[in-house]
Amino acid sequence: MNLSMRRIVLFTKDMPGMTAFYRDVLGLRLRKDEKGWKEFDANGCVIALHNGTSEVGRRPPKIGFWAADIAAARQELIRRGAKMSKLIEGAGLVRCEGKDPDGNPFSVSDRQ
Repeated sequence: MNLSMRRIVLFTKDMPGMTAFYRDVLGLRLRKDEKGWKEFDANGCVIALHNGTSEVGRRPPKIGFWAADIAAARQELIRRGAKMSKLIEGAGLVRCEGKDPDGNPFSVSDRQ
């Protein structure tokens, strides 16, 4: 068996807020717009929003994005309304952390 990741599904009760965040703040292209279901092109993987309640465990999954220039990406995300951590450097990479409106964590790093 050879599995490949195609989609990450996040359940939300705030579809308008989450849609605006992934489209307008993170700048992902909305590729499917159906009632209760939105899909965003994340350049190699799809992030889908599904109406409903999520019961996140004690340490929720984190979505990881890549950018060549983390400082510039961080500044652009802040300009678009995201609340981002300071730049974190160590272990051979640079990253910053944020959360979407539902509290799902994401990071932007230069880790290939």
